[in-house]
Amino acid sequence: MDTHKQWAAFVLLGLLPALAAAKPIAFAKGTTVMVEHGAGTMNEAQVFYAPRYWYSAGGGWLELDSEDGRKQRHITYLRGNLLAKRWNMPAAQANVFVWGGLGRATGNDFEGSDLARNIGFQADYETRRVYGAFRSDLQESDHFSHRIDTLQLGWAPYKHDYNTLATWFVVQGRRYTGDLFDGTETAFLVRFFKGGTWVEIGATTDGKVQAMAMFNF
Repeated sequence: MDTHKQWAAFVLLGLLPALAAAKPIAFAKGTTVMVEHGAGTMNEAQVFYAPRYWYSAGGGWLELDSEDGRKQRHITYLRGNLLAKRWNMPAAQANVFVWGGLGRATGNDFEGSDLARNIGFQADYETRRVYGAFRSDLQESDHFSHRIDTLQLGWAPYKHDYNTLATWFVVQGRRYTGDLFDGTETAFLVRFFKGGTWVEIGATTDGKVQAMAMFNF
């Protein structure tokens, strides 16, 4: 292996752990716990275990509330995540994840509980200074259909490693279907992570708090 290839391999090996924290699959034989407060429209908690680096399984709880207060959903689900494609580059990484699951849902505009179906995907690209991700998540049943599309663009003022504190400034745009929110919800966030801990907090342009925490064990 020539000097250039050795240097590229060294940079990649040092970079990969730092990138793993943002993914629905962190690392083999690892557990991911995530909680998110989505500006009063969405609250979610998830726990996943990954036997291998390319898939994980677990469950979650999702609460959705429409902006006008007329619609409310509570969904409990089991889900599997799959790493569909990964591109490893000397100083960057890109991924495509897909997932699907089933659960039970209740709402304030229909009686009893309903079988809920979940399907989605995430595509992301990251170096130690720039970050971009798009995620689309569909929750539906015979009584409702809600898709949440989220675009995030981030910039880090300095480079980071897995065991050093990373700081990111992130702009987020989110759209909800199914009459939950009218238009695009825009938020400005500050993200911190070190090792397996990831925290971000900020606010939407309407002044509502947006926050998320993720822990990888």
